[in-house]
Amino acid sequence: MASIKDLKKDINYVLGDVIEYTLDVSILKNEIQKGDAIVDEAIETFDGLIAKINANNVENKKAHFKSISEELETKAKVLVEKANSL
Repeated sequence: MASIKDLKKDINYVLGDVIEYTLDVSILKNEIQKGDAIVDEAIETFDGLIAKINANNVENKKAHFKSISEELETKAKVLVEKANSL
């Protein structure tokens, strides 16, 4: 498993790319308000995932961090699909 530092970087890069892509698509399609809603959702996702990483009361850390990584992947896919449907 990668380190916690790498997982935090992955979250930052993936959701940063999703936000950048969403902004580009929303500007091109002239749907800025809908794009802003998706960006807000991406920021909430970022905050939630970072909070889960920083949780101290975890019994099985390996499984916990793997689930966070999987959650990042699924939520990023959902956000990109929402951006594509603008």
